[in-house]
Amino acid sequence: MFIVAELSANHNKDLNLAKESLYAIKECGADAVKLQTYTPESLTLNCKSNIFKIKSNTIWDNKYLYDLYKEVYMPLEWNIELFELAKKINLVCFSSVFDKEGVDLLEKLNNPIYKIASFEITDIPLIQYIAKKQKPIILSSGVAIGDEISEAIEAIRQEGNNDITILKCTSLYPAPINTLNLSNMLIYKKKYGVKYGISDHSIGVNAAIIAVSLKASMIEKHFILDKKYGGLDYKFSMDKVEFARLVQTIKDTKAAIGNDNYKIDSSNIKENNNVFPKGREFARSLFVSKDIKKDEKLSLENIKSIRPNNGLPPKYLNEIIGKIATKDLKFGEPLTWDSFK
Repeated sequence: MFIVAELSANHNKDLNLAKESLYAIKECGADAVKLQTYTPESLTLNCKSNIFKIKSNTIWDNKYLYDLYKEVYMPLEWNIELFELAKKINLVCFSSVFDKEGVDLLEKLNNPIYKIASFEITDIPLIQYIAKKQKPIILSSGVAIGDEISEAIEAIRQEGNNDITILKCTSLYPAPINTLNLSNMLIYKKKYGVKYGISDHSIGVNAAIIAVSLKASMIEKHFILDKKYGGLDYKFSMDKVEFARLVQTIKDTKAAIGNDNYKIDSSNIKENNNVFPKGREFARSLFVSKDIKKDEKLSLENIKSIRPNNGLPPKYLNEIIGKIATKDLKFGEPLTWDSFK
């Protein structure tokens, strides 16, 4: 399980806050921090035409795209310091990228993974450019429709890159739990033969835990150092206390689910050359319930199926009734194969 803390715009244009966030993400137990590497010009035009105004029932409605991105983007030079800090504290650091210039910068920083946001999934030339770097690629499903996911995957694979993960994402901020449709992750696995997970914009841990139960390999969740700082994404981000709880709950869930190759722990109790799971010692087995003399017959009067599990399995009860005791058998003695003939 790869747990990713998405810093997004929760740096609030404060480099020290961004650095403190990386330390906190590490302390929470996340495996990685994800940045966003872009400038406003990477995404849109500085145009005040009405078509550039957000009006999609989001928390950013009535803002112009350029103004929004200028307000929240992370200065490019921060990438250098944040990548260095992440390396120092042994935290994987990677980024979403939105243009070729961003890719070139990240390559200089040895960026290990590339994330392609769903709004860029139709930019096949950009995807091809990223795929040529032969790094793992994460695709967000988000706003993708029709064959767009298929086309993006085909573009990646045509470059000889097959390390692909699709994250189920609902591009609502926050996303109501009933809009997530996490069963799509299994469709991605079956249709494309890729790894899968969730980019979670919902509130709380439920979606992530459901994804874990569906054998997701990656969970991405927005992180904020402290919600008192506010900011663009704080309403659907987790603070350090919540994120630490998320990490532990994911680990607990994964441990409880186990895996398809489960093997009973060899440290458990052994009996009759079988290995039993913990607690098996309290299962039923056959015991002498009344003193039996040598050469006396075993019967329902002197043999009983009870706890604990020291004697023969109860399934042999009918088979041994009428057998002859080979020795004196005492009350409370577990029945064994050499107890009768």
